[in-house]
Amino acid sequence: MSINCEILDLRAFLSVVELESFHRAADALHLSQPALSRRIQKLEQAIGAPLLERTTRHVSATALGTELIPLVRRMLEEFDGSLFAVRDIGTNRGGLVTIACLPTAAFYFLPTVIRQFNEEYPNIRFRILDLPATDGLQAVARGEVEFGINIMGTSDPDLIFDRLVEDPFVLAARRDHPLAAKPAVGWAELEPYHLITVHRSSGNRTLLDAALAKSNIKLRWFYEVTHLSTSLGLVEAGLGISVLPRMATPQDDHPFLITRPIGDPEISRTIGVVRRRGGTLSPAAERFLEMLMGAWGSD
Repeated sequence: MSINCEILDLRAFLSVVELESFHRAADALHLSQPALSRRIQKLEQAIGAPLLERTTRHVSATALGTELIPLVRRMLEEFDGSLFAVRDIGTNRGGLVTIACLPTAAFYFLPTVIRQFNEEYPNIRFRILDLPATDGLQAVARGEVEFGINIMGTSDPDLIFDRLVEDPFVLAARRDHPLAAKPAVGWAELEPYHLITVHRSSGNRTLLDAALAKSNIKLRWFYEVTHLSTSLGLVEAGLGISVLPRMATPQDDHPFLITRPIGDPEISRTIGVVRRRGGTLSPAAERFLEMLMGAWGSD
């Protein structure tokens, strides 16, 4: 099904939402209020449902309208960016890339690829939503971003997943911890020590618990936190050891922390690119995704 609407219809909707007034939105767009109302009505007819709730003193988005706001805002930003970009050629071409990325990937890996990309395309801007796995998938599904970098695990038929790399779970401990002397450890060797884990709401925790359950292994945690970075802080303070994805650990030599592989069994999370099925990417996003797949896919 195609939806017939114009860019100005979308601008009208977004202006009313942001300014909370038909009068102020009409002034901002240099339209009469009847013309603005016709724009909104046309868009609502194309969508097939009301997008705004009107009272004598207030205007607000309906539930559907609220859901559409991030998508409309991104569409307008990409359209405006394309207008400016057509005046440029080659490496001066502008654009905007919007990504929902796991915080660990956004911190440890993404900057390297973006730096490489910006050397070739210095005028392309980035909006990066560093979100947990579930929130990142929702951002992709709602169209708030063009694609996501996430862990495999979605069953949403409207999303497709392209594998990039395996990220193994490892032990993080202080250099003076007894397990630091070993080149690798088994899950049973973690038992005597205070274990720091992330909360059950974390996609990493869900994946890890499910994989260990297949081998009849259950981790006994002593500290439970929300963020992986917090668990590393507790490890550095000498409060215990932690199990977390290798990508979430310091990549260079750390003065206090070490990581060790964990075997019997080896467990990893699969990280990849998540996109909406049938969706299209902006030229800037396509170019960046090609570079991302080349850099990360070779890992």
